[in-house]
Amino acid sequence: MKSNAMKPTTHHLALVTATTLVAAISPVADACSRILWNNNQLAVIVGRTMDWPESTMPILTVLPAGMERNGGMAGPEVAVQENPAKWTSKYGSLITSVYGIGTADGVNEKGLAGHMLYLRATDFGPRDASKPGIHGGLWLQYLLDQAADVKEALALLEEVQIVMITANGHKSTVHLAIEDASGDSAIIEYLKGKAVVHHGKGYRLMTNDPTYDEQLALLKEHDFSKPSSDTKLPGNVNAKDRFQRAAYFTSMLPEPKSEREAIAGILAIARNISVPFGAPYKDFGIYNTEYRTAINLNTRRYFFELTTSPNVLWADLTKFDLKPGAPVMTLDPDNIALSGDVTARFQKAERAPF
Repeated sequence: MKSNAMKPTTHHLALVTATTLVAAISPVADACSRILWNNNQLAVIVGRTMDWPESTMPILTVLPAGMERNGGMAGPEVAVQENPAKWTSKYGSLITSVYGIGTADGVNEKGLAGHMLYLRATDFGPRDASKPGIHGGLWLQYLLDQAADVKEALALLEEVQIVMITANGHKSTVHLAIEDASGDSAIIEYLKGKAVVHHGKGYRLMTNDPTYDEQLALLKEHDFSKPSSDTKLPGNVNAKDRFQRAAYFTSMLPEPKSEREAIAGILAIARNISVPFGAPYKDFGIYNTEYRTAINLNTRRYFFELTTSPNVLWADLTKFDLKPGAPVMTLDPDNIALSGDVTARFQKAERAPF
């Protein structure tokens, strides 16, 4: 594995698990998982869990094209003093915000999606002011705004530097999973100041620590090629065990006959690797699952499940006005009355969150 800055390395693996991370995370936490199902004949489907000890204040937000962004601003606070990246969004997106300062999860109108997950080993390196800086909470939004697919996103990252920030007392020690409607995928980690990129359709799963190379090595110790009811599976909720179980269960997914079956399949795995409320893991730095998402990258349909609600919500990005000048639209999912298709329930925001 080469770790040259932003030079993708490609591996061909049958099963790979990816861990999801939020924009502001504790240095001792294990949190989140990502599952990509890009080898069925129906659609490219991706799901994630968000695990955290407190509310990340998730708001479903539709952001149109043509918005001016400043990668140095974390809400009203200046997070990048010198040479902050500035750009105008090319594409509209539907995202789940985190702490009101950035994007933890989302998809854009071209079918590029992404998910930030915690990685304790993250090290963006010392600030290099010769490169425009983007704070960790806006890393994903920068790509959703500007890139139509994974290859474009990786190229864009060569032009900027991601900068560590602290929000709500937590550092943005995150890694990123991205995928597009063709099924292409990439896992991006910053280790010792250098970007390590795992690029290829085989990178389907992600969790948290250890680093992705180590997770892949651990996965090779198990043979899930012929799953059965007697196959022994790790049963804990730490990042390594979640990675292993996600690999096992994705190998058993039947070919879906409809979007409903595909979303149900990916959410079933996300629930299997979730952490229930009240589980005695907080002292170990493992937290309950706050929400789960699933995305059909081909139809741009975004599903959201708050774990304190019995209802699954979804919204259709293609039905929103995403042209420059269109309003930002938001929906607070913490509402027991919401269920099913909530596309028409979004309201105009008084101001853009970022």
